[in-house]
Amino acid sequence: MKLVVTGDTKRFYKVSVNESILWFQLCDEMVFNHDPPICADCWECGGPTRCGMECNALVSNNIGGYHVCTTLGRGSQIEVDVIDKKNPHTGVIVKMSSGGLKTNCSLAVSVLCDYNGVKEPYTLQRLGACNYATQLKHPSACAIVVNVHGGGLGWFGTLSIVVVCLFATYLLAGAAYRFFFLGIRGVDAIPNVDFWASLPRRIQIWFSSLVRRFKGPSEGYRSSYSPVNF
Repeated sequence: MKLVVTGDTKRFYKVSVNESILWFQLCDEMVFNHDPPICADCWECGGPTRCGMECNALVSNNIGGYHVCTTLGRGSQIEVDVIDKKNPHTGVIVKMSSGGLKTNCSLAVSVLCDYNGVKEPYTLQRLGACNYATQLKHPSACAIVVNVHGGGLGWFGTLSIVVVCLFATYLLAGAAYRFFFLGIRGVDAIPNVDFWASLPRRIQIWFSSLVRRFKGPSEGYRSSYSPVNF
């Protein structure tokens, strides 16, 4: 395993396992100031003179004594998602893909959270004909809570739903009893129908009385009593 840093801002990772060599860059296309990949069939990633510089993931396999390159990812085909949605602090997974003329290839890089610093990849798994996976640790993969919005109905919303459900149960049960057991039909089957019919008027009277109590008598109010001189 080897980590190569080129310049101050460009970094790519190089992993060597058995007869396979993987180069990849998580955020952009790779740039090689020295020691570029030397392998055949690199036309999809820069060609022989710029091999590895027009993709962000490249693997070289020893086939018949020759190093043959395969492009695994391009900058425009990157997907990033959290590894565990229930525990986002675990890290993220970066998926790269490349659709070639012969096969569709991909690379999945699990970037695990580690506040202690960067730990370079040291494993390379081949999951299919042209699908690879590796992992590394990096502080940038540690989730940061930006904002938390309160969810749910709260105690008042829950209480309101309970009251509405109880009221609906009361009406349905009362109407069913009066309809089937007492033989009452129509609107009269509603329990206490007279009370519910007069309820809007009762509320109006109560509200008007409350307003008069707080506002006091109006300016045009005149007492019906006449002054008496003794």
